[in-house]
Amino acid sequence: MGPYSHILLIFLVSIFSTGLSFNGELAEQECPDECDCHYFRVNWVTDCSNSNLTQIPYDELSLNVYVLDLNDNLISEIQPFPPDFKMRRLQMADNLMVELRKDSFKDLHYLIDADFSGNRIKKIEPDLFFDSAGFITLELQNNPLDQVEGPFLAISTLLYLDISNCTLELLNDHFFENISALTTLDLSENPLNILDSRAFEKLTSLETLKMNHCNLTAIAEDTFISQLNLKTLELSGNNFLREMNWESVLSRLPLLENLDLRNAHVNQLTETMFSNNHYLRVLVLAENNLSDVDVGLSIKSLSNLETLDLSYCNLTVPLSEDTFANVTKIRSLYLSGNTLFASDLLVALSPLTNLQKLSLSNCDLRRLPDTFHKFKSLQELDISHNPLNDAFVKLLAPLETLEYLNMGYSNLSYIAPTTFSKMTSMRRLILSGNDLNNLEAGLFGNLTSLESLELNFCGLRRPLNATLFFNNFTYTDLTELQLAGNPLRVSKTGPLFPKQLSRLQTLDLSNCNLTFLPPDAFFWTRNITTLILSGNHFSSPNDFHFLELLPKLEVLDLTYNKLSTFSPREIEFNTQVSRLKLIGNPWKCDCSVANLWDWAHMEKGDLSILVGSTIGAADVTVGKHKRKRLLVCSYDDKVGLPLIMNKTVAGRKPFKQQRTISASNRTWAKFVRESGCEPSPTFLLTRSARSVESAGYVNSEGVNMRLAEHGANSWAAAAINACALYATIMAAIGVIFLVSKRKLAIQNVDKTN
Repeated sequence: MGPYSHILLIFLVSIFSTGLSFNGELAEQECPDECDCHYFRVNWVTDCSNSNLTQIPYDELSLNVYVLDLNDNLISEIQPFPPDFKMRRLQMADNLMVELRKDSFKDLHYLIDADFSGNRIKKIEPDLFFDSAGFITLELQNNPLDQVEGPFLAISTLLYLDISNCTLELLNDHFFENISALTTLDLSENPLNILDSRAFEKLTSLETLKMNHCNLTAIAEDTFISQLNLKTLELSGNNFLREMNWESVLSRLPLLENLDLRNAHVNQLTETMFSNNHYLRVLVLAENNLSDVDVGLSIKSLSNLETLDLSYCNLTVPLSEDTFANVTKIRSLYLSGNTLFASDLLVALSPLTNLQKLSLSNCDLRRLPDTFHKFKSLQELDISHNPLNDAFVKLLAPLETLEYLNMGYSNLSYIAPTTFSKMTSMRRLILSGNDLNNLEAGLFGNLTSLESLELNFCGLRRPLNATLFFNNFTYTDLTELQLAGNPLRVSKTGPLFPKQLSRLQTLDLSNCNLTFLPPDAFFWTRNITTLILSGNHFSSPNDFHFLELLPKLEVLDLTYNKLSTFSPREIEFNTQVSRLKLIGNPWKCDCSVANLWDWAHMEKGDLSILVGSTIGAADVTVGKHKRKRLLVCSYDDKVGLPLIMNKTVAGRKPFKQQRTISASNRTWAKFVRESGCEPSPTFLLTRSARSVESAGYVNSEGVNMRLAEHGANSWAAAAINACALYATIMAAIGVIFLVSKRKLAIQNVDKTN
């Protein structure tokens, strides 16, 4: 069989690839009436957020639910979940719970993450997730926890714990005893005042510790004696006493790489404060009053320092040539918010010849230091929010390696055409907030590598014209242009932008007081993929004929306009649209909403195209902000609310019980199910055509949105296909075996002859 082994392999691969993609559909699971359910990366998501639920709809949940979102409800108690419940992530932020009991979560063997932030929880049973062998993430922030005596939790697998803003005043010696595997701990915004020396004794694996805004005044010298692996320590927003012995505390952390002491009332820095932190790479001292401190003496031992933030430190000791002499590896230096003089900067910055990022915003600079010719590697420069004299801008000319320049809000009214003439490496230029009514001809001509140009709030009354760029030259890298906040006056005909910007992909025209755009607005810029028109005054669907010239459009942002209706017909020429942002408009609850919904669901095969219609990736991640913005419409008050809507419509799951509508504001997801609006025959045809395709449709975010109409039939079809596949493979093996056997027989006959 050897000579035919590769043929067998190819044959089997082709059979498997065909057989396993029998119809590409996923069986629809159970979904409660008050919830929106869909697949997210082939995992069943049940989104019951913001539904005024007072209890969990246990009987209506699928056992296969992967993410259960119950955020923003009125649930005060959790009953035990059904046996064999396969949930991985439970989200119950912003409810009314006061206690978490072990019995509520028994038999949740698959649970990995849970979020109970923003409740009223006071008591928690320590062995809360005893049955969840792989539990790793717990979020409890913003709960009024009672003071704990003894161990707080008993979860040996827990890696991430957020108990910030939980009114904790004391951490007893045994608080972390049974969660010693923690690698990330957030205790921020608890009034701890003083840390006990043995509080973190058990946390030997801790790598990240956050204690921002904890009203700390002191830390015992041996508090971090067990944290030999700690790499990140955040202590911003505290009130440390002047007598605080920083050297003793920090000397226990030999592997520390990131230290944040922003606004921590650190008023003095000793010469030996960081003597044992040889691996420190990022040091944030911003917003501390260091008026009488010679910063250079304190940081001279930090030979590996790469980022130093001294923003808003009220520096009064003049920066000298010795300030940064021993920390020449610094690549990023932030001096914003200090009153500085060009003459001091000229001397102090000289040793930093390898500097890559420099921030001098809000430094009251009226002129720039003539030192930029020394920075051969400088890539990013921020001189925004300074009352600069136009004449000194020319000192930037030697910065040939500069890739990012922020000159926003610098009181500039004139920029000479030669200012950027040598900056051929420039990728992003920010001039926002300057009164630049008249831009000089050729100003952007030499910026041939420019990728992003920001001219927000510059008082521009007309879009950019051709004279600003080289004639007969296409700026192939210039893909982003921001003109937000300019009172643009647009003519009824003619292109907005010149031919030189034909490669533009992202255009921001938000808050430009626009009521319309001419049909040929994008005649020369047909490669636009992202168009932002938020905060304008578009009100009629007939205002969007200009979209016909944008065949590559992927993202259209119409948030916070005056639209009450919008039709898929407006974007029928934009077949690549994958994100349609419509939140913040006064939508009417009528069949035009259902029409958009059906277009996204049935024709495009992806509800997430309508941003705010379903739960997305940002809604299932760990973090502080839980509330997602949803698409909302309102019933016409003059007509009155419909009484009962329980009509079965193709493509939508019917309600199990009759419903009475009591609120005029409805999310799109709820309204579409309630409305009974019939889908367009075109959408139904599209859905039917897609259902017979061999390969499953997966959108750009990897979210398979194709749900089978009949789950039982899909599984039956799968079983039949599997049997057929097995029979085909066995037949193929038999044929190859017989062919091989025949060939061997022929070879033996030849040898005998």
